[in-house]
Amino acid sequence: MNGLENKYIIKNNKRLRYGYTTGSCAAGAASGAVRMLLSGRELSEVTLPTPKGITLTLALHDITRGDNYVSCAVRKDAGDDPDTTNRILVYVKAEKICCRDSETDNCEDIGTGAGRPQIILDGGIGVGRVTKPGLSQKIGEAAINPVPRAMILKEAEEAAQEYDYEGGLKLTVSVPEGEKIAKKTFNPRLGIIGGISILGTSGIVEPMSEKALIESIHVEMKQHFCQGEKYILVTPGNYGADYLREHMTIPFENNIKCSNYVGETIDMAIDMGVKGILFVAHIGKFVKVAAGIMNTHSHCADGRMEVLCASAIRAGGPLECAREILEAGTTDEALAVLDSYGILKETMAVVMEKIQFYLDHRSYEQILLGAVVFSNVYGLLGQTRDAEELIHKIQEQAVRVDDLS
Repeated sequence: MNGLENKYIIKNNKRLRYGYTTGSCAAGAASGAVRMLLSGRELSEVTLPTPKGITLTLALHDITRGDNYVSCAVRKDAGDDPDTTNRILVYVKAEKICCRDSETDNCEDIGTGAGRPQIILDGGIGVGRVTKPGLSQKIGEAAINPVPRAMILKEAEEAAQEYDYEGGLKLTVSVPEGEKIAKKTFNPRLGIIGGISILGTSGIVEPMSEKALIESIHVEMKQHFCQGEKYILVTPGNYGADYLREHMTIPFENNIKCSNYVGETIDMAIDMGVKGILFVAHIGKFVKVAAGIMNTHSHCADGRMEVLCASAIRAGGPLECAREILEAGTTDEALAVLDSYGILKETMAVVMEKIQFYLDHRSYEQILLGAVVFSNVYGLLGQTRDAEELIHKIQEQAVRVDDLS
C-alpha cells in the first residue's frame, strides 16, 4: 500500500495507474536516512506528502549504517507510464558533518533562525551533472530539479527538528543504474552527463502524460535559446533528424524534437522570445498541418488522404486521381498516385501554401515560421514560403555561436 491504490486515469478505455517520481523517491529516501541517522532506530517505511496533495507510503530498501552515516533507497514505481526509470532504486546517504569544516559554499540556506541545520545536497553515482547553461541548475551542479530539491531539504529539516539536531548534514543522492539509463533520455541532448536527472514538479507520475513530454521540449528549447539560438531547428522525430543529417547543410545536431506537438512548440517559442522556427518533417506528419491540425498524433486527428485529395483537385487533378488517393493506405502510396498523374509537384505546392498559412495562423505571425517537407521515397517534396530565409538565418546563427564559443 503506497497511497496510490485508488489513483488512476482512464485513457483509450483502459485504467492506468498513477506512479511517483524520482524526486519523490529521493525525498522519501532522505527522510528515512536522516531519521534513522538521528534516532538510531530502524525504519521499514516513511510517509511523504507530495506537492500534488497525495501522501505516499514508501518502503525503504538496502539500509546500511556506518559510524556517522545511514544510507537507504526507495524503489521507483512509474505506475502504468512507460518510463525508463521504472523500478530503479534511488539512494540517499545522510551524514553528520560540521559545515564549517566542509564546502560551505554548497550548504543550502534553508532558513534563518537559530536551530536551523545547514544541509549540503549533492548528487553521487548515476545522477547527472549539468555542463551547459539554460537549465535550472548552474553548470557543474547535480541535476536535481528545484521541486525535488525543495522536497528533499524539507524532509531533512523536519527530521532534524524532530530530533533537536542543530549540526550539519550532507545528503548524497545516487542512482546506481542512472548512467546507463540516462542514454535513453533527453539528458545527453541537454548536456547533462553521467546520469539521470532527479525530476518531478508534482511528485506524482500521471500515466501517458503529455504534460511531461511538452515540458521536456520546453526545457530543451530554453537551453538552445540561452545559448544564443534565436532561430530554432525542429523535427517531429527521427525521420526528420535523419533527413537533416543526410540532405541539408544546416547543423543537424542542434535540432529539437517536438514529437506531435507542433502547436505547443510554436506557443512556447513565442512566449520565450524565439524569433523563428524551421520544421523539417516527413509528409506523413506534416501534411496534417495543411489542415490546421497542430497535434499530429493519429489519436487526435488524421485527414492525411483528405488533405492530399483536396490539394490534388486544387492542383488540377481529375476526379479519378482524387478517388485513388482516398483509397491509399499511406502517404507514399498517395504520392505514387500523384506522380502517376503528373501532378506531384503542383499538389505539393498547394500543400506547402496551406502549411505556411496554418503555421502563421497559429502564431498570429508573431515569429518567422517555415517547413521543409520530405518523403523517404520521393525525397524533398517542397518547402514553405519562409523556409529558405530560415535556413539562411540558422546557418548564419551557427557561425556566430561557433565564433563566440
